[in-house]
Amino acid sequence: MSKKEGTVQLEIKLRLPGSVAHEAEARGLLKPESLESMLREEIRRGRIDRLFEAADRLGSIPLSPLTDTEVEAEIQAVRSRQRASHAGGR
Repeated sequence: MSKKEGTVQLEIKLRLPGSVAHEAEARGLLKPESLESMLREEIRRGRIDRLFEAADRLGSIPLSPLTDTEVEAEIQAVRSRQRASHAGGR
């Protein structure tokens, strides 16, 4: 299920060394589609980096592991909520 996203028009001016500008243009990297792809990839990479940073922070929190009994109790509680939710939705 994808949501149609509106577009925004931006005018970007770059100051690049001539050799970089020529090669980027020759490779098609300055086309809107290429720039969008590179920006999306960088945004994705940043999100992944933040996810791993959050995981590292969570991993550094001193928590004692759940016992098998506690895990089973959590599973049963979720299943019970799901059954109640499904029963109410019929």
